[in-house]
Amino acid sequence: MTAKTLLQRINQHQYLRDLRNKLLHLHRMLLETERINYEQVRGRVSNTELFQLVVADEQFAWLHRISELVVQIDETLSSDQPISLEDVQNLIASTRILIAPSEVGDEFARKYYAALQSEPSVVLAHAAVSELLAIK
Repeated sequence: MTAKTLLQRINQHQYLRDLRNKLLHLHRMLLETERINYEQVRGRVSNTELFQLVVADEQFAWLHRISELVVQIDETLSSDQPISLEDVQNLIASTRILIAPSEVGDEFARKYYAALQSEPSVVLAHAAVSELLAIK
């Protein structure tokens, strides 16, 4: 393996770790927004109750798409196989598609759009992911 190939692999690993971390932060901000919406209607919930809601309640189901993308990144990073440029490009494309808000798109796109309109923390987290995507 040449030094250039090794450097590329290290850079791909670091890029995916950064993308994963920024997606997790975005997920936390969206989760907190959804928690507030839930609690306004149904009252406060503990962290344990929130976890159960995230797993099983329909109101939180739309957030599973980000979780699934993070799992894909984790699986790529932990694989025994080298990370290919195609793997990285596919994960970047999946992320770009996922974080494209829309008033008329699927449920995730609509709820994501609404969160971006109402929550500055979501806007900042979205901007961090978008900035990282812009460099690749």
